[in-house]
Amino acid sequence: MSARLPIVLLRLARPQPPGPPRRLPSLCRASSGGGGGCGGGEGLLRQQRLRDTQAGSSQGPGSPAPPARDSIVRSDYVVSLSHCREVIQNSKEVLSLLQEKTPTFKPVLAIIQAGDDNLMQEVNQNLAEEAGLNITHICLPAESGEDEIIDEILKINEDTRVHGLALQIAETSFSNKILNALKPEKDVDGLTDVNLGKLVRGDAHECFISPVARAVIELLEKSGVSLDGKKILVIGAHGSLEATLQCLFQRKGSMTMSSQWKTPQLQGKAACVSPGVHGISPIAEDVSLLAAALRIQNMVSSGRRWLREQQHRRWRLHCLKLQPLSPVPSDIEISRAQTPKAVEILAKEIGLLADEIEIYGKSKAKVRLSLLERLKDQADGKYVLVAGITPTPLGEGKSTVTVGLVQALTAHLNVNSFACLRQPSQGPTFGVKGGAAGGGYAQVIPMEEFNLHLTGDIHAITAANNLLAAAIDARILHENTQTDKALYNRLVPSVNGVREFSKIQVARLKKLGINKTDPSALTEEEMRKFARLDIDPSTITWQRVVDTNDRFLRKITVGQANTEKGCSRQAQFDIAVASEIMAVLALTDSLSDMKERLGRMVVASDRNGQPVTADDLVLTEAGFGADIGMEKFFNIKCRASGLVPSVVVLVATVRALKMHGGGPSVTAGVPLKKEYTEENLQLVADGCCNLEKQIQIAQLFGVPVVVALNVFKTDTRAEIDLVCELAKRAGAFNAVPCYHWSIGGKGSVDLAWAVREAASKESRFQFLYDVQLPIVEKIRTIAQCVYGAKDIELSPEAQSKIDRYTEQGFGNLPICMAKTHLSLSHQPDKKGVPKGFILPISDVRASIGAGFIYPLVGTHTSLPCPSLSPGVCSNSCPFSP
Repeated sequence: MSARLPIVLLRLARPQPPGPPRRLPSLCRASSGGGGGCGGGEGLLRQQRLRDTQAGSSQGPGSPAPPARDSIVRSDYVVSLSHCREVIQNSKEVLSLLQEKTPTFKPVLAIIQAGDDNLMQEVNQNLAEEAGLNITHICLPAESGEDEIIDEILKINEDTRVHGLALQIAETSFSNKILNALKPEKDVDGLTDVNLGKLVRGDAHECFISPVARAVIELLEKSGVSLDGKKILVIGAHGSLEATLQCLFQRKGSMTMSSQWKTPQLQGKAACVSPGVHGISPIAEDVSLLAAALRIQNMVSSGRRWLREQQHRRWRLHCLKLQPLSPVPSDIEISRAQTPKAVEILAKEIGLLADEIEIYGKSKAKVRLSLLERLKDQADGKYVLVAGITPTPLGEGKSTVTVGLVQALTAHLNVNSFACLRQPSQGPTFGVKGGAAGGGYAQVIPMEEFNLHLTGDIHAITAANNLLAAAIDARILHENTQTDKALYNRLVPSVNGVREFSKIQVARLKKLGINKTDPSALTEEEMRKFARLDIDPSTITWQRVVDTNDRFLRKITVGQANTEKGCSRQAQFDIAVASEIMAVLALTDSLSDMKERLGRMVVASDRNGQPVTADDLVLTEAGFGADIGMEKFFNIKCRASGLVPSVVVLVATVRALKMHGGGPSVTAGVPLKKEYTEENLQLVADGCCNLEKQIQIAQLFGVPVVVALNVFKTDTRAEIDLVCELAKRAGAFNAVPCYHWSIGGKGSVDLAWAVREAASKESRFQFLYDVQLPIVEKIRTIAQCVYGAKDIELSPEAQSKIDRYTEQGFGNLPICMAKTHLSLSHQPDKKGVPKGFILPISDVRASIGAGFIYPLVGTHTSLPCPSLSPGVCSNSCPFSP
């Protein structure tokens, strides 16, 4: 290359002299004259440059002279400082506007530094403070290897509190593996292949551009240099910086060439590339200062993008293709014919971050509670409850309607929607229904994984429940066979010569009114009160549970072995999902709240009538019909969550309405009579009294009702039209037939439109009763207003427990009725809308930790029995290979 060729020599990444690292002047620091902001940086810059000049002139005879700035690249430091101020002020103003809408938002820049070179640390900190950002510094040893640096990068990638990441490491450490470990959306230095690729492609507004490269271009332009038509030699840059500079120069109309410092052809050609110059040239200093300011600008842009991502937006969801077959295959065949989307891909499509999910295999994941904190400033969505009319023993398809409605809303109407279903118990899975994942082309897949175990929560609840039950009987045994002193010594043992109370034991002492923390300071009477719970076995309400329908476990005797020393008693098993621990899990809103709720669960009473809690002992989708599930959902769940429902979707079937109209009994495993398979408009019309009653129940709470008629293949058009017409006359907002079982979400598009329209109306939601009413009055209100009973009748046992719970201070809890779902009354064979009946309350139990009282109605049991012909046997076994 001719020496006369007009060139621009940009000195980048110039090798530094040996010795301690030098610190650049602070831009944003008050001057000695008292000025604030960035103005104080001018004097510091002058002093720094004077030191640089003196250092260069003292090198002695024969030393290379300091390079003279070419006129083309001269950029006075005042230009650099002024531009820095503009950039920081602009960033500050943009951030202020963002914080007006989200006051708690403050972007965080993380800098990973390997070694002690803190050349830019002070400048970064000052600029960040001026703009209103936070900086976190991760300092690693200078000898840190690639793996150590990548480990820190990966941690920052998943930290939702950090919005930008910069690397301050040795030049030789910038390997492709390190650079591309950075999340592109946090790469505020524009180093990753993704950001560089977007820049080269022309999508500069969608990526981060290297602040160093931008600083070079902007300083040249601010100095009055026209880059159009120039031939530019870039010296000393490599990798992503070199590519970015070339791209930016070419966009300005320049032709670029690159070279490294040691290129032989450059030696002696120009003084300003002499390798003997020590220190940082004024050009490099100006670039570094402006680059630091532009990095802050990138940080604000990153924060703005992050905030935009948090706002409500349409999911970037790619729905799986559905190709329904006719006739419709079995549920298990449909499930196995469709390959589910990987759950981590689904999570990304709906806007969940990687650290907000806990993956179980390929198709399941739990969502972490940290999501609630991230989305706390977002407005709530619409709350839709799917309930049903009083069903046949076969079920009318609430889960299927729920899944089909969400398929229609999401895949066909492009409305973000979730289906919230309960985890199936093995009761229905191995019972008549053969599963609880929906059905046909409106089901949860993989069917086997959903129906069997899922993430194991029910089994964990079973183990925890039974552990507590075992502790109750063990405690009674020990108190019956040991002295006060022996009990106390076992509860508060000496460990390595030290004896102290645990936190939960201190809490029990305070509950007993004993304000002592030294175990040796308790009197004999205080030790006795602390060590003995004195449980009355006849008051134990905590039962063992099993996740299988087993009628022979409804009443058992425990403690018959000789080793139990006569501590036998009658007990029983409940179904696992009836455990209060399950209710606590459903109602809790945080880990700390769950611990408190579990601790205050009442398991029995002592012989003085005082409640015994789990804390005392351990010292070391809505289901059924609207009259059952919906009432509990509104009066218990909505009180606990504070969320207001927008719509009730009431599921009905022609089959169930015919049953309520006087049709023959429906029995699981027995073929349906002709009344159910042939058109019979009179039976349908007569049975709509139950549908009308369920609509009225929903209206008690002030929530609009959309009736979803789950269509079966035997239903006729006349029957379908009749149900929809009568439902609207009864006060339903709308009533539409649904075909999701046979064709998937497409078959529920009309339902989706109806729900969407109803949800746009203002809700007038109200609770059915005041929780401050006496327990008996709350039970009576539900019985009369919801079930249509004339009155209630309490058994002596039920009345005794109500009196006890009231005395113990639990009278202000809501009510959770436990009754048959097959009738509005307590008698399963009473169909339609029974009237004038007395509702018998046989027993009353308390779930204090969960926060409700639950009366048992009639002969209702908390452990179902298995059917003679389980539905699972009529299908392909869900766990067969």
